[in-house]
Order: sequence, then C-alpha cells, then structure tokens
Amino acid sequence: MAEGEAAGDAGLGPAPAPAQEGAELAAVIGATVPTGFEQTAAEEVQEKLGSASRISRDRGKIYFEVPARSLPQVHRLRSVDNLFVVVQEFKDYQFNENKEDALKDLEDLVKKLPWTDPLKVWELNNSLKKKKTKRKKHNLQSPASREKLNDGGEEGGADQNNTNDQEDCAQNPVAVEPTGGQNTEKPQGVTSRNGVEEEEDNKQSDVKVEVQASSESGTKAGDSQTSEGEAKVLRFRVTCNRAGDKHSFTSNEAARDFGGAVQEHFQWKADMTNFDVEVLLNIHSNEVVVGIALTEESLHRRNITHFGPTTLRSTLAYGMLRLCDPQPTDIIVDPMCGTGAIPIEGAAEWPYCYHIAGDNSPQAVKRAANNICSLLRKNESKDSSTALGVPLDIIQWDICNLPLRTGSVDIVVTDMPFGKRIGSKKKNWDLYPACLMEMGRICTPGTGRAVLLTQDKKCFAKALSRVGHIWRRAQTVWVNVGGLHAAVYLLRRTWERAEERRSFW
Repeated sequence: MAEGEAAGDAGLGPAPAPAQEGAELAAVIGATVPTGFEQTAAEEVQEKLGSASRISRDRGKIYFEVPARSLPQVHRLRSVDNLFVVVQEFKDYQFNENKEDALKDLEDLVKKLPWTDPLKVWELNNSLKKKKTKRKKHNLQSPASREKLNDGGEEGGADQNNTNDQEDCAQNPVAVEPTGGQNTEKPQGVTSRNGVEEEEDNKQSDVKVEVQASSESGTKAGDSQTSEGEAKVLRFRVTCNRAGDKHSFTSNEAARDFGGAVQEHFQWKADMTNFDVEVLLNIHSNEVVVGIALTEESLHRRNITHFGPTTLRSTLAYGMLRLCDPQPTDIIVDPMCGTGAIPIEGAAEWPYCYHIAGDNSPQAVKRAANNICSLLRKNESKDSSTALGVPLDIIQWDICNLPLRTGSVDIVVTDMPFGKRIGSKKKNWDLYPACLMEMGRICTPGTGRAVLLTQDKKCFAKALSRVGHIWRRAQTVWVNVGGLHAAVYLLRRTWERAEERRSFW
C-alpha cells in the first residue's frame, strides 16, 4: 500500500509542524524558478529572508521555511516565478503498481494531510493581495497612458509559444493547460520543472492538469469568511504536474481523483476558471508534494508591458545579471536588448549601476522605451513624492560597431539571437564572432565580464574559440527557455588588448 511515508531531509520535514497555541505561524514555501538558476534563487532567499533553501530533485523548484509575516518579502523575490505553500511533502512515496489502487491511495491521502496551517497562510496571502489590488485601483492610469500601453506589439517570446512539451490530453471532466507552475501563458510545463533533461524524459512527463468535480455543496464552518464575516463557499481546482515513467496513471486521472477527494473533504465547489483555491499535486518520480498556490500569475511578468517576438522572462534576466556580480558604479550594457527585459531588471535591482541598452531594430528600441516608461509610471504610483528616474538609457545602434569607448564598460549582459525567430543559424556564424570581438573591445581588460544566453551552442563555441585571446569562459549554466535547451555563459575579459575600431569621440 502507498502510505507515502516520508523520509524528511534535514532542515525541511515532510510536513510543516502545526503552529502551537500562541506560536508564530510559519510556512514551508515552494517556489518555481528558471531551470538552471536554482542555486541563484537559493542565494537570494538566504540573502533577503535569512532562510536556507533546499533544491528539489525536480529541477526548477526550491523549498524554504519562513514566518508567515514574511510573505510580502517572499513576493518581492526577483528570481522566482510562482509560489505555493507546502501542505505536505513525501520524499519517497511508494506508488502502487495497480492503477486503481494507486489512485485510491491518493484519494485517501487527502484526509490525512495537515491542511489547517497552510490554509491560514493562504488566507493571509489573500488579504495581502486584496490590499495590493486596492492600491492599484487608487493609482489608475490616465486614458493617454493606457493608449500608449496598447500600441506596443503582441506578446511573444521563445518561452511562450513552444508546444513541444509532451502532454496527456483528456476532454471531460478534465481540462489541460500547456503550462507549468501557475502561469497560464508560458508553455513550459514539463521542461521548466525537469530542467534540461533528455527528450525521452519529457515524453514520460505530464503537464499541468485541472480537474472539475461534478457535485456542489456548502462549505465547512470556518473554511473561509467574506469581508462582511459571512460564510463563503470556496471554489477550487486541482492542478497536477507529473514527471516520470513509472506511474500507472496519468496527470488527468490523478487530478480527477485527488480533486474529488478534496471536494468531498472540504465540501468546496469545483470551478476551473473562477477559483479561489488552487490545490497543487506535484509528482516527480517518487517525490510527491501537495501545496496551495500563492500566485495567480507568474511573478516574472512584473516589468514588461510591450512584448516582442522573443521577450525574455524577468526572472531569467535577474539570474543572468546576478551571475556577473554587479558592483556599485559598474557600467552594464545590453547591446541586443530587444524589449529591454535585462536592463529594466538591472535598473530595478541594481540602481547604483548605470545601464545602457541598445538594439539595431527601431521597433525593439520603441518597445524597450515604452517598457521603461511603464516602469517609471509604476515607480511614480508607489510614491509620487519621491519619484525618481531610473539609471538607464536606450539607443538604436549596430551591435558590431558600438558607439562606446574602448575599455569603458564593466559588464555586458545579453540574450543573443537563437537563429529561430530572429535572424538565422547561418547568419549567426558571422554575427557571433563579430559580437564577441566588439564586446571585447568595449569591456575593461582584466576585470570586464560578459553573461550571454544562447541556444545556438555549437556556433557560440566556435565563435568563442576564435576570440579566445580576449575572452575566457568561466562558467556555463544550462537553462530551459520555452522547451529549448539553452546555455548562459559567463565570460571573463583577459588583459589582451582588443582590436581598435574607429573612435566616436
């Protein structure tokens, strides 16, 4: 029988200990992060919250414990996409080989789970969201600014429209969403959780599934209260993420049966779209985590209002910037900025550096400028009395002939063309070496560094070998961008003098 006995790791047990009478409410928080940057996220949590994190075997997730009063700071983390409070975690859950028995065990698990404290954390999180919504309503944009927001191209990005992830699909009563975490617009479901793994693994993975049970009923006393103090019937859905090839059931089946048991236990009303509570059932091989979602949409959507064809997620931009360890007064350049995700994230998190962004596409420069304007408006709405600008400029330029002095830049951070949506792999064979040479020219010899993201790894390796006298590879982080296996390279500038180009000064 699958009783799901957990062998708890040091620091984090299988289930959060219930709060004692008068004791402070604590929560084990699970966070989805850009694959490959789990350690970066753990370092940020330690730095800003003082909590140690554990990186999950299921890549793209970390877990950490915080007092419930720290939830506002948790939501301000820059490296996490989605957040959930852990109800219980099973490190070595033994699934029954018989499908019916395995599903019955999942149903029976619902009654044994310690729901009380996680639901208190969820309620506290809801009250924080309501306060934030009130502030937003108070700072409504003017009609002119709304018109500006609507003119900036369609939402896109290499991490948004990829549909290569393998899915289990069933029609009723289960609906399938092609996305991981709680963000309903980024189809990264399987790969964002499993990291950069072999495609065979992806074929055995199920993406997010939502279940709607058929019956409706009243709520248990005390489950939730409206603002007037009246009892409210909570609406819920169950989202299942499954990865592994040794399960006898699909995500659809697990979500359906687990969701039915949740409804029977709480007497909640099932609703796949207008739900109050999203219960998460994450299954990765023998690791099972039950949680309650704390975010409705991914936190990486914080900066960008005008999207381009390859808009980079803000969380990934943060990870890239953190990799190069910016210091106060550093000059940071993104020579192929696109919609400006990297420099905007940099200006928000490292305001004591000076950020310069540029692109050869006038449309990209326009989108980036609009995104900067949106950031300025957001800063003004927070505190109009102390509204300041951001240390960021945007320029249209030629990446191979930058209008910057030789050796004047400390850091270059950019998302290079993959050769899929923009440019081509054939063009990259000429573009990459020329870019690396020009980046080497503007970077300070000996101390300059570059962090470059690309999926065209073969072309990049060849280009780097041609400029090995000015760039040394210090670190490679393997990441997943919308189902594409990509790499982030940290390069360090040698003391070798780069080839001089014509002076602009």
